[in-house]
Amino acid sequence: MKIKFLQAGNGDSLLLSFNDGKQDRNILIDGGVADTYYSQSSNIEGDLKTELDFIKKKSECIDLLILTHIDNDHICGLLKWFELDDKAHELVKNIWFNSGKSIARHLNEPENEYLKVGLNIFSDSQTGVHEAIQFEDYLLEKKIWNQKIIIQGEDIEEFGIKIQILSPNDDHLKKLLTEYKEKSSDPAYTAAKEKDWDKNLKDLIEEENGSDFRFYQDTSIKNGSSISFILTSGNKRFLFLADSHPQGIVKQLKTRGFSKNNPLEVEVLKVSHHGSKANTNKELLEIVKTENYIISTDSSSYNHPSKRTLARIVNVKPDAIFHFNYEHVRNAIFTDMDRNDYPFKAKVTKELEY
Repeated sequence: MKIKFLQAGNGDSLLLSFNDGKQDRNILIDGGVADTYYSQSSNIEGDLKTELDFIKKKSECIDLLILTHIDNDHICGLLKWFELDDKAHELVKNIWFNSGKSIARHLNEPENEYLKVGLNIFSDSQTGVHEAIQFEDYLLEKKIWNQKIIIQGEDIEEFGIKIQILSPNDDHLKKLLTEYKEKSSDPAYTAAKEKDWDKNLKDLIEEENGSDFRFYQDTSIKNGSSISFILTSGNKRFLFLADSHPQGIVKQLKTRGFSKNNPLEVEVLKVSHHGSKANTNKELLEIVKTENYIISTDSSSYNHPSKRTLARIVNVKPDAIFHFNYEHVRNAIFTDMDRNDYPFKAKVTKELEY
């Protein structure tokens, strides 16, 4: 199993590649911001386009594309790909996507107009004229999406791997369908007021361990609807949390038999919501045992990652290995005192292989 952490701006995009004993497989989790595929203003190709072109060159495909939720920093790179590449659908064999239309049908509720996702497809490559189309309609037309809802509690086995879905549940989906109104304001719910990178880990840990400390969970409805899961390949497990809420993940892990005394052991934990302080709590970190923590963001907006989140991790796992996908974030977030006080490691990682 090879896991590549693409440079996706302030978003997420991960590529999993492995051989199932018969052939090479690829699973793409999210697509980051639009520039992850291609920046039209600077005419620069992003990591996502580079990886997709390489997959084409090897005559492979994206066996499964997982769109965890519809935040711009997860979906826009994918939309840019489908908009600019009229053969994009030929590379994709299956998509997991809890769309507004499919959620409405699943819950037998009216659709929410704010959840519609649009595409501008080149209808004439000579003139560059765009045709507006709903993303869902495009996927259905190209027959690469079966509209199946991906929901908590499911265990799905494909390509010799097992995927255990931890979120979302029906309550998350109903909130998204019935309460989500403003496309632009939702991510601000968990944005830090200011960066806390100048604080020392030791001071943050002391605050966290204080009797008057209170954890406040993310209130973003879109984040709560994230598809998050445990992936098992052979005897190795990996945890991908998208932008999920920690309390629901902890509850589901407990339902599956895990606890502080019987933790879920994984090779890698993709930390939720780019390290936001509202998406990772101590209880979650105590029920998941790992050495490797993935932080995906260039910190260009919302002041992610929160150093408080990293302090929580070090509090539970002092020798944690942090994997950043941007060097300037890795270099700036820790002080010399942090490095002297704790044995953690901070790396810039493009891929991990197991």
